[in-house]
Amino acid sequence: MLELDLVDQRLLTLLQTAFPLCARPWEALGEQVGEDEARTLKRLRRLRQDGVLRQVSAIFDSRSLGYQSALVAAQAPAGRLESAAAVVSAHPGVSHNYEREHALNLWFTLATPPGRSLEQEAAELAARAALLRHRVLPSLRTFRIGVAFDLESGVARVQEPQSRRALRGPVALSSLDRAAIRLLQEDLPLVPRPFLVVARTLDLDEAELFDWVADAGDRGFLRRFAGVLRHREAGFGEGGMGVWQVPEERIEAVGKAFAQDPAVTHCYQRPSFEGWPYNLFTMVHGKTRQDCDALLQRLAVSVGGWTSRATLFSVREFKKERLKYFLEDLAPEGAGR
Repeated sequence: MLELDLVDQRLLTLLQTAFPLCARPWEALGEQVGEDEARTLKRLRRLRQDGVLRQVSAIFDSRSLGYQSALVAAQAPAGRLESAAAVVSAHPGVSHNYEREHALNLWFTLATPPGRSLEQEAAELAARAALLRHRVLPSLRTFRIGVAFDLESGVARVQEPQSRRALRGPVALSSLDRAAIRLLQEDLPLVPRPFLVVARTLDLDEAELFDWVADAGDRGFLRRFAGVLRHREAGFGEGGMGVWQVPEERIEAVGKAFAQDPAVTHCYQRPSFEGWPYNLFTMVHGKTRQDCDALLQRLAVSVGGWTSRATLFSVREFKKERLKYFLEDLAPEGAGR
C-alpha cells in the first residue's frame, strides 16, 4: 500500500464520485483540493505512475450498446491455473479475471459484441484454456451496481444506482457514436484540455463534443465519467464476494434489502446450478478479510429469508480493466458528423 497524503485521498475520491465535465476538468478538481491545475496534473501523473489510478474515462452501459455479458465460474486443472488464466485474460471480451478460493478457482467476466453468442464464446474460450468445467452466470436481476472507494473515510461506498434507462435494451448508434465511444473509453489524456484532444480526433469542436456527451447520457448508454483505482494500492486490500441461497419467492425482497445497505457495492441475482446452490451475489470491500467478514455477517444477521451462504475471496487478480467496445469496427477514426 502506498502512502497517500490528504490531498491525494481527496483527489482520488473526487475522481470517482464527482468528475467535472468541463473544458478544464483538472483545474476544476484542483480548486476543490486547494491546488492549481499544474500541481493537480503532476499529482495525477504520479498517482498513475505509482499504479493507484488505473484510468479516467467514460463508463458506458454494455446492454444499451448491444453487448451481452456474464460472470463465468470455471475450474482450471491443478498446476495449470496460471496458464489457463493467461489464455482467458488474452480474450478482448474479458475485463475481470480472478483466482478465488473454491473448487471453481477461476472467475471472470466475459462480454460479446452484437451478433455473437455469449454461450458459444464462453465454451470456445474454456476449450482453448483447457478448463475442466465452466458455468455462465448472467445477471438475471441487478439490485445494485457501482463502487467508489472513499480514501478519506476508508470506506467503500455505492457510487451509482443501476440505470433504469439502460434496461430498455440496445439503442441505435451512428458512426459518430461508435467512434466517440472508442475514444472516450480510453484514459483521458493528462493535459489541460483533454476533451479538446478527443474532439479534434473526431473532427468536432469542444462544444460539439460536450453536446454529444449530454445526448449520450440522455439516450442512456453513457453513464458517467469517473476514475478507476487499483483498490489494493489504495488501501482496500480485500473484496469479499458473499453468495447466498435464497428461495425464488424471496429473491426480490432479500435482494432489495441487501441493496439498501451502503456497504454492499454490487448485488445481483444469478442462476444456480448443480453443486452451486447460491443465486444471490453481493460484493463488499474492506482493508482486511476480517472487515469483509464482519460486513457480511452483519448482513446475515440483519436480513432474513436466505437458507445458506458462503464467502469467496480473491487470491490473485489476473486482469481488471474496463471493457473496450467496438474495437472490431473497421470504420476510420474521425467518423463524420
